[in-house]
Amino acid sequence: MEQLATFIPLIAMFVIFYFLLIRPQQKRQKQVRLMQSELKKGDAVVTIGGFHGVIHALDESTVVLQAGDGSKLTYDRSAIRDVKSV
Repeated sequence: MEQLATFIPLIAMFVIFYFLLIRPQQKRQKQVRLMQSELKKGDAVVTIGGFHGVIHALDESTVVLQAGDGSKLTYDRSAIRDVKSV
């Protein structure tokens, strides 16, 4: 019984870490993967580096973004951080 009492704080700490740190991070990663899988031509996006552009073309792993001056840059699909609503 004494040994169990010594492990209770450790178990409680793991449960707290799970609900405060691990679970919210997993939910966020799932939302990001869903957003990246639903990208389509014409979406205004922001990359993880802060580049703002419009999707010109895309395939399974890359995205071609068009800047305001007409130049086109190729990024990995995983580099898209956010889709801007117009």
